[in-house]
Order: sequence, then structure tokens, then C-alpha cells
Amino acid sequence: MRKIIIALVGSTVLLLGVALIVLPGPALIVIPIGLGILATEFLWARRLIERGRAAWRKVRGKDSAK
Repeated sequence: MRKIIIALVGSTVLLLGVALIVLPGPALIVIPIGLGILATEFLWARRLIERGRAAWRKVRGKDSAK
């Protein structure tokens, strides 16, 4: 039951964040929150967060080289 509730809440927040990409709102804040909720129960969400962190580190590394 817990896994279902987390899946519903996390998916709802994630979908809201995706909708905020085209609607006015803080999509770049809401999407990671939704993924964070899902990552408490699902390995695929944890992996997606790690990939995002690695990409962010790569971008920041290039930024500091300027």
C-alpha cells in the first residue's frame, strides 16, 4: 500500500513539473521533487537522479574552466 501511495504522489508531482515546462511555473524545482519522492521506493528514479547529478557536475566543471 505504501508503494502505491508513493507512486501516486510522486507521479502526480512529476507530471505537474513536466506540465510546468510549458506553463508558467518552477518546473526545474518541481521535477526533482517528484523524482525524489519516487526515488524513496523505485530504483529507476534513483538512477535518473544520479544521472542528472552527474550531468550537472559535468556542466559545472565546464563552467568553472571559463
